[in-house]
Amino acid sequence: MLNDSYYRGTKIFPPMKLSNGGNLCGGRSSARPDTRETQKKMWRRCLSTSTVSGSREALASKKKWDAVVVGGGHNGLTAAAYLARSGLSVAVLERRHLIGGAAVTEELIPGFKFSRCSYLQSLLRPSVIRELELGRHGLKLLKRNPSSFTPCIDGRYLLLGPDADINHSEISKFSEKDADAYPRYENQLQNFCKFMDSLLDSPTPETVHEVLSFTDQMRDKLQKSAFWAHCLQQALALGQKDMVAFVDLLLSPASKVLNNWFESDVLKATLATDGVIGTMASVHTPGSGYVLLHHVMGETDGDRGIWSYVEGGMGSVSLAISNTAREAGAHIVTNAEVLQLMINDESGATEGVLLADGTPVHSSVVLSNATPYRTFMELVPQSSLPEEFHRAIKNTDYSSGTTKINLAVDRLPQFQCCEPSLEAGPQHVGTIHIGSESMEEIDLACRDASNGLPSRRPLIEMTIPSVLDKTISPPGKHVINLFIQYTPYKSSEGSWEDSAFRESFAQRCFSLIDEYAPGFSSSIIGYDMLTPPDLEREFGLTGGNIFHGAMSLDSLFLMRPVNGWSGYRTPLQGLYLCGSGTHPGGGVMGAPGRNAAHVVLQDMKKSS
Repeated sequence: MLNDSYYRGTKIFPPMKLSNGGNLCGGRSSARPDTRETQKKMWRRCLSTSTVSGSREALASKKKWDAVVVGGGHNGLTAAAYLARSGLSVAVLERRHLIGGAAVTEELIPGFKFSRCSYLQSLLRPSVIRELELGRHGLKLLKRNPSSFTPCIDGRYLLLGPDADINHSEISKFSEKDADAYPRYENQLQNFCKFMDSLLDSPTPETVHEVLSFTDQMRDKLQKSAFWAHCLQQALALGQKDMVAFVDLLLSPASKVLNNWFESDVLKATLATDGVIGTMASVHTPGSGYVLLHHVMGETDGDRGIWSYVEGGMGSVSLAISNTAREAGAHIVTNAEVLQLMINDESGATEGVLLADGTPVHSSVVLSNATPYRTFMELVPQSSLPEEFHRAIKNTDYSSGTTKINLAVDRLPQFQCCEPSLEAGPQHVGTIHIGSESMEEIDLACRDASNGLPSRRPLIEMTIPSVLDKTISPPGKHVINLFIQYTPYKSSEGSWEDSAFRESFAQRCFSLIDEYAPGFSSSIIGYDMLTPPDLEREFGLTGGNIFHGAMSLDSLFLMRPVNGWSGYRTPLQGLYLCGSGTHPGGGVMGAPGRNAAHVVLQDMKKSS
């Protein structure tokens, strides 16, 4: 018998009518009886066809696994795939009823498939796509062209994409000088990204904590020397001028970087959104320039900086990775919540995990795809960890200003700056920037959240994947994603558990879109809303932080998750981290999972 809580995560209503309702996981629902019944049936189908390739019985029947992965997000699945392909017996344990973590597709409203959290692809490492043969396992990327659309209240708009001539023409509407500078700006960022590539695809040169033999000490020194020598070679190839500019980008606010390049407010605001997305930072926050780089360092099919939709939604990324893992023999179990790690009293080493239902799962090593906070503050006894390490994890910045609203609509938004049309136009293909016509508007929105208030004029990134992906919505209808900032985890003017407060903020967002696309609100069939507390409760994202921890300069590379433990190993023997809380950080990259798997295999080879 399905519990009602499984289908109360969304809000449904007839077009042009809004209403309030009950709760689940912070979500709210109000629906007509026929719609609720349809939704129940849909959820039964969803739960009966969840991606499960194993069972608790099989888990318990195996005496000991080589590796257990806690969490079936894309990084956990990536680690499992690499380990299984190396011949290890691997079990993946996912708390929810379906795999994917934040890279998941869910049909919350019948006929509409939402990428509930992550919603675009570009950062997934080419090495992961190639080595795991994700194309063969169903991954299909849909390139967006144009990639960006910024409507203005005054009737103008800015379109950007991979076509240099169109970019020049579009930017010239605002500034000829900026149109000439933009190709140089893009070229510089691409050079910086090439410098970063080698750092993303390899573990950090972290200090080794265990006692090594003389041979292993020499091998470790040679590996570190080779790493730093390669970095020096890359820096020399970049040249002193660009290297200084790279350091300036890392340390500077996004506003300083963009002000030095451009004069047009609309262009600067459009580019600045990449510097603050998913954070509680302002465009004036030092270090926000790096996040700007982080979001342009990806690629699609070899085209640098191009973001794409994934056919079937972002869950198709996780599904393709899981298909590779299962093909190699990995055992994936959903509805399997891990309660705690099992630790040997004498050696202090990890022996496996204990599930919430009391089932023990024994293993040689455990890889945690959970956030570092959840791993060490909730799954591991404090007495098993060094005090300094425990304190550093506890004090990690997990603040988040992110809310995601997924909508089902009965028609495309009609932007008043464009000619009306029932068919999709260039303005519907890429990321649509709402409420960000200047960097000062972005900063004002951030200041509201810093004072404990949801932004009065939120920063909204709208995407309409159903324009290119015909598999996720009924004909003539569409799925719309709204990635919204800034919404503090705790608001000083209300609670996210209060349905009226939630509804008020959702309406604030819809009304803002109405200013640019009149009548948008009346097109809404239903929506799913995830505030920071919802993201924490439903998806295990501590603080609602989509990156498993802040991407500030003090939390990157050798300092991610904490200083001294950036190499995926942990103070607990046999426990490794493989999620976005490790190097190189958040986003649907697969790099943390791949790198962690290589470290595990390296350690197993040494101990054999």
